[in-house]
Amino acid sequence: MTPSLVLAAHGTRSTAGERTLSALAETVRGARPGQRVELSYLEISSPPLSEVLPAVRGPVVVVPLLLAGGYHVHIDLPEVIAEHRPDAVVAGWLGPHRLLTSALARKLDRAGLRSTDAVVLGAAGSSDPSALADVRAAAHRLAVRLARPVTAAFASAGAPSLEEAMERLASTPAARVAIASYVLAPGFFHDRLATAGADLVSEPLGADPDVAALIWHRYDEALHRSRAAVPDPRILRTGARQA
Repeated sequence: MTPSLVLAAHGTRSTAGERTLSALAETVRGARPGQRVELSYLEISSPPLSEVLPAVRGPVVVVPLLLAGGYHVHIDLPEVIAEHRPDAVVAGWLGPHRLLTSALARKLDRAGLRSTDAVVLGAAGSSDPSALADVRAAAHRLAVRLARPVTAAFASAGAPSLEEAMERLASTPAARVAIASYVLAPGFFHDRLATAGADLVSEPLGADPDVAALIWHRYDEALHRSRAAVPDPRILRTGARQA
């Protein structure tokens, strides 16, 4: 049986954010018609992951709809899975990845990015240093793609803060500042980016085909890893005969 895909999003109080995540789930379904895909949330929104996991029959692969590691990846998600579906295969979080870089560059272009603009990669932030490192790695990838410096800045925990990054860039020769929105959907953090005072802010990554492709890539990675970890019974039988 082909394992079902369960998407585990953070959750949001934004109805626009929930619509965007639902649209992303539809884009994911459209990429592999006939394969079961369920959207769930770790908190705030419904349905919760704790209810979706037991309701899905057969093998399951969970892909966190999170752009970086951190508390939700390392604490929340494993706790829910251990309690409600310990047999589930868990994929890696989404970023950094070249497919996200492509989506970010495309959305900046649509927002009107100019060759002389300074660029900030605006992310939610985290108290986990490894999560901040993931965002800085994503900023480096975007800098290579755009052939200019890109500053990673954070709307909550993390340095530099969004305000600090904007202040520093105000003293540079750049005529304008563009923020690449490194969030999946509208909501609290994208609102922070939109009101930071930049000349342009790209839309959230949302239901981008490259994001959907990355989700399936993480799914395939996790499946391959889990299958490689299980010894082939034919090899075990051969080994037993040789012994």
